[in-house]
Amino acid sequence: MKILVTGGAGFIGSHIVDAYLADGHDVVVLDSLITGQKENLNPAATFLQMDIRDKDVARVFTEQQFDVVNHHAAQMDVRKSVRDPQYDAEVNILGSLNLLENALRTDVKQFVFASTGGAIYGEQDYVPADEAHPQRPLSPYGITKLSMEKYLYYYREVHGLQYFILRYANVYGPRQNPHGEAGVVAIFTQRLLNGEQPVINGDGTQTRDYVYVKDVVRANMAALGHPGSDVVNIGTGVETDVNTLFRELRTYTGKEEVPEQHGEAKPGEQQRSVILNRKAGELLDWQPRYTVSEGLQETVEFFRQKMSAA
Repeated sequence: MKILVTGGAGFIGSHIVDAYLADGHDVVVLDSLITGQKENLNPAATFLQMDIRDKDVARVFTEQQFDVVNHHAAQMDVRKSVRDPQYDAEVNILGSLNLLENALRTDVKQFVFASTGGAIYGEQDYVPADEAHPQRPLSPYGITKLSMEKYLYYYREVHGLQYFILRYANVYGPRQNPHGEAGVVAIFTQRLLNGEQPVINGDGTQTRDYVYVKDVVRANMAALGHPGSDVVNIGTGVETDVNTLFRELRTYTGKEEVPEQHGEAKPGEQQRSVILNRKAGELLDWQPRYTVSEGLQETVEFFRQKMSAA
């Protein structure tokens, strides 16, 4: 199949590109490189440096005639969305609608959308949250992702465009950006390896569902060409608090002497976030294969090798 991967130079998208290519698909990457990295690009893919809001996106769809769009390009920093909700909406809603309109116009067969299982539910009524849990996002980022889920439903019901929505838990792994505000695993890992002091926000008891990027890739492969339209959570169903995460990373980096330092809590931060993956198991025959410990060890090794090669 011919597949467009938006955000294919980014952390998650680049891993998906690699897997699609390895499976014999023809892949085109569209990435603005605002947050994506050229070093993540697979040379076997066709690369187009372009913003998803660009009018030229229409020309790309006309020329390429994609079978599938896998949409990972996004403004994905929750705190940035709070600071600048207008920009967040421009990228995540208007940019996505640009893709959807062109997908519809050129008869794309399936639209795979990366949504969020962390931010879309808000403070959870019960844990782990299933897909039927009330959706009460507490950030503009979560609101834009929920908005696009509703748009996808509209495009399917009214225009017949098939979609598959993957609501990710907190994804981590190789290639994650350690310089932004998102991605605590990458941030802590790089600081520990550099001999710097990581700072835990608040008391560190806030929990997240950390899912390894290789498991996320497998979910994208399973969703490819899946008949019908649906939405599934992609997570481990396991809660890990930030203190535990720090202690494990301290061990795997060999920096046991680094003290556990806490800073101010971030206003509006969720206390608990963990999602149920039963539906993904039923529909996609998907289960996470990596424990948090296994994924963290692979991630630390990636950053260690990258820093030694620099």
